[in-house]
Amino acid sequence: MGELLLPQKCAGCATPGALLCDDCRLELARPPERVFPNTAPLVPVFALGPYAGAHRGVVLSMKERNHLAVRKYAGAVLRAGVEYLEARGDIPVSAVLVPAPTRQSSARARGGDPVEQICRASGCAVAPVLSLDPRAADQSGLDEAARRSNLSGAVRLTAAPGGRVVVVDDVVTTGATLHASVAILLAHGVDVAACVTLCAA
Repeated sequence: MGELLLPQKCAGCATPGALLCDDCRLELARPPERVFPNTAPLVPVFALGPYAGAHRGVVLSMKERNHLAVRKYAGAVLRAGVEYLEARGDIPVSAVLVPAPTRQSSARARGGDPVEQICRASGCAVAPVLSLDPRAADQSGLDEAARRSNLSGAVRLTAAPGGRVVVVDDVVTTGATLHASVAILLAHGVDVAACVTLCAA
């Protein structure tokens, strides 16, 4: 349990000695860029980096290795990316962050939903209003068409967030999760400005 709370190696590259080494901190500080997933989510999508190097390492540490301590730092990275996009005029100032939905079983196995936790750690307003039908399959082993089919009708809106929102996820691969999330929000009259992810595969 101590390793989960006080890891002894870098979450980005596994170098012994620090939560995040200097090289990974520098890599994570890169400004966000617009990306264009195959399944267009109906609004602009921005990624804070590629699914490689430190970004990939941090995501895998959070999701596959229950690295709880790095989620706070990932929240700071998300906050910096959001503020950069605000300053550039790509997203509205003080938009509410809406975490993309995750399977409840996955969240339990990971010590909580990593995406919701990094949103909260960012210090921005957060509205966790999206849920996923428990019958939806794990997306990781599915191709693009199967991901779209798997999420068709599976994303639910549990409450209406106020104001303009930005949907947040850890990784955008095909865009299916973001598309389903944005679509249900728009269908209920929610003003969705953009999507932001930690990285793009």
